Amino acid sequence: MFRNSADRIPVLLIACLSLLDFTIYLLVDSILLFAPYLVVSVVVKSQVCAWNHHHQHIPTFRYKPFNRVLEFFYALHTGVTTNLWVLHHVLGHHHNYLDQSKDESRWKHKDGSIMGELEYSINVAATAYYRGYKVGKTHPRVQKDFLLYSAITLTLVIGLVVYRPMAALFVFIAPMVLGLLVTAWATYDHHSGLNTDNEFEASNNNTNRWFNLFTGNLGYHTAHHHKQGVHWSKLPELHEKIKEHIPSQLIKTSWI
Repeated sequence: MFRNSADRIPVLLIACLSLLDFTIYLLVDSILLFAPYLVVSVVVKSQVCAWNHHHQHIPTFRYKPFNRVLEFFYALHTGVTTNLWVLHHVLGHHHNYLDQSKDESRWKHKDGSIMGELEYSINVAATAYYRGYKVGKTHPRVQKDFLLYSAITLTLVIGLVVYRPMAALFVFIAPMVLGLLVTAWATYDHHSGLNTDNEFEASNNNTNRWFNLFTGNLGYHTAHHHKQGVHWSKLPELHEKIKEHIPSQLIKTSWI
């Protein structure tokens, strides 16, 4: 069922989070409980964004229907639907991150100045679906699934809102909007300010054990860009092979 056994525990934990979401959605009616749940859940779901990222690089399951179901729950947690990151990130950003005139996650203004974190986060989040759609014009098969399953997700979310409006707002809608914004914000430090054509000098890295435990080794970012098809569980090993090419100032060890 799983392409890689390392995905079993993350998927189990995310399934448990989804079960908790629907339990709260169906059983709770008080805003006094919804509000703190929203705050705590957004913190947790900010880490889910990393696992959605990994999934859209390398699908978790061998069978497409299982992946589509997982992507629906990822969308509820992160605001990112099926194939959005495949288009925006895998087929877009990874090919263009060294060229700020093309990068789908660009951190430069047209005049060459660097965006601040907030401006970058809002810009990338607000344009994510549009930029993903544009990349899809040259990848029609991927774009077709993106549009189809995004429409299905939207329809199901509307159903959740109609059935229990306040619960849906706090448990699903707000986390989806904030999840997309947090996803964009989390990528600011990956490349911002690193103006270079050298792939080994174009990414910040974080080798902190706890950071990588919660993000699926996303701190080994140079390795991830060096070979984006490598499964997240193999990135520390790849990092060790290439770290001599990475400037020491681009390797951090702090969880923050």
